[in-house]
Amino acid sequence: MTQILDALPTQQSNKILCSYRNPSSDLQIARISNIPHWYFERVIFPDDVLLFEAVAEAKLEIYSGNGITTLLTDQIPCDRLQIATPISSPVVRSMQ
Repeated sequence: MTQILDALPTQQSNKILCSYRNPSSDLQIARISNIPHWYFERVIFPDDVLLFEAVAEAKLEIYSGNGITTLLTDQIPCDRLQIATPISSPVVRSMQ
């Protein structure tokens, strides 16, 4: 089931579809905090895949923990997690 709880601000025109898989055996928290007026945070269970829409400038922060402490373990630019080109991008064809 697709859930869009925190849609991107409408003024963002460079949306991309992204995917991240939790490769660890620990619960992880994925968070994007560098985009103004947008809050994104999700829990990712071990080996689960998170599909989400973001802007290319966003950075996905991954927090891992053991139940007592939670540490920032990775920061991944969302443009590296992109799985598809935006639907609104024009298709250029050469007529010869």
